[in-house]
Amino acid sequence: MDAAIATALALAVVYPQAGNLAGGGFLVARSPDGTVQALDFRETAPARATRDMFLDGDGRPVPKASTATSLAVATPGSVRGYAEAHRRLGRLPWARVVAPAERLAREGFLVPAGLSADLAESRELLTRWEETRRLFFPDGKPLAAGALLRQPDLAATLARVGTEGPEAFHRGKMAARLVSFVKAHGGVLSEEDLAGYAPVWRAPDEIRFGRLVVHTMPLPSSAGQVLRSVLAQLEVARGSAGGLDADSYHLLLEAERRAYADRNRWLGDGDCTVVPLGEILEPARLAALGASIDPARATPSATVGASLASDSGEAEETTHLSVATPDGAAVSLTTTLNGSFGNGAIVPGLGVLLNNEMDDFAIAPGVPNLYGLVQGSVNEVRPGARPLSSMSPAIVEVDGRPLLVVGSPGGSTIPTTVLQVLLRAAGGESLGAAVAAPRLHHQHTPDVVFVEKAGAPEALRASLRARGHFLRERGPIGQVHAIVFAPDGQLTGASDPRGSGAPAAP
Repeated sequence: MDAAIATALALAVVYPQAGNLAGGGFLVARSPDGTVQALDFRETAPARATRDMFLDGDGRPVPKASTATSLAVATPGSVRGYAEAHRRLGRLPWARVVAPAERLAREGFLVPAGLSADLAESRELLTRWEETRRLFFPDGKPLAAGALLRQPDLAATLARVGTEGPEAFHRGKMAARLVSFVKAHGGVLSEEDLAGYAPVWRAPDEIRFGRLVVHTMPLPSSAGQVLRSVLAQLEVARGSAGGLDADSYHLLLEAERRAYADRNRWLGDGDCTVVPLGEILEPARLAALGASIDPARATPSATVGASLASDSGEAEETTHLSVATPDGAAVSLTTTLNGSFGNGAIVPGLGVLLNNEMDDFAIAPGVPNLYGLVQGSVNEVRPGARPLSSMSPAIVEVDGRPLLVVGSPGGSTIPTTVLQVLLRAAGGESLGAAVAAPRLHHQHTPDVVFVEKAGAPEALRASLRARGHFLRERGPIGQVHAIVFAPDGQLTGASDPRGSGAPAAP
């Protein structure tokens, strides 16, 4: 846990696209004795948030209000989340865990090409904010690859968090400065929201699939529902064998279609509204969904649950890390600002980027979010609620021993990305091959199969088209960081060639 938290804090410095102090996330942790725990440090809607806060007088969504303004800022959860995980499962002193991130911010690091390119791509969002322009766009241009980026304000914030603990961020002068900035730009976050935020330990979802047990996040993550639904349908449609070929890809996509129809209609924060999970995940119902899959033809989404037209704005604006030790301890941690660089604003004097997590609520009926998901009223904005998430950190066991630590960024594609790596690894593929393999994705609406441009071979595409699937090319799907355990406890890490991460070992 010390390694996981130190890495997450360092990512707040060197990976501002998604690493954060003012965002949120989930983690699943396994102890050597086999105990698995799940921590929810997802952001919450401020107390003054309202259901129609992103709509104009005619009830229409105000463009970019839920993504690029201070209204988009939900109550951050990362600092208290990391501190709570460390309190329960860390060993080193808190200050020592924070110190590497503080040093990186104070001494600086050389800007990688990926960060430079992402700054250029997000210019319109980022240059709306004075402090962001000053730090990331000196002389009006995005920081060039190889430039030294020092962040003294962020270093000072981390130093105080390291010496005083998470309360330095959630109460007092730093909290007042953050809230003052948000309110000055039209937001509704308050000091009471920050002071009152609390992460929540939850019972992890435990999903059985043949010899495997998958431990992942429950609500407000959709991971448990999507993974459980898809795997249960696959057991009926093809059995519990691993591996993926043309026939099994068709079955997988059809199971995803059905799982996402339920996700988008029924799921939200179970602490704030009634979610009929028992009915949605009733074994006989899932078996019936699996039996309804035609092995030869795609089922139109219009006939599977409610269908609303939308387009997909998929992106990779989340980050994931996996940590493990040979004794069976493991942490799978996914954290996010939601959109790339959040709402784009750096708080002067704090050096902290703000999130735009409010966009993960259903801001209006029939309106897709950043990830193309059209969600039900159960996920509408409610004060104190956590927005529904696709983040799917997972730890997989086989016959009682740890097998796989896995997760990914990618918005609505996260659960399906995790599923594909899991199925390939369980089918005997090496972890590196499973992570690098082409990926496909179906989320019910729009009624298309998303295919990586440089991914699926033509034979697979032709097979899917022949079954009636509509294919749409897009950029890379996910950036997996995973670890596999050999039976003797030996660890192998794999980082996705789609991104810039890398496995490392002491």
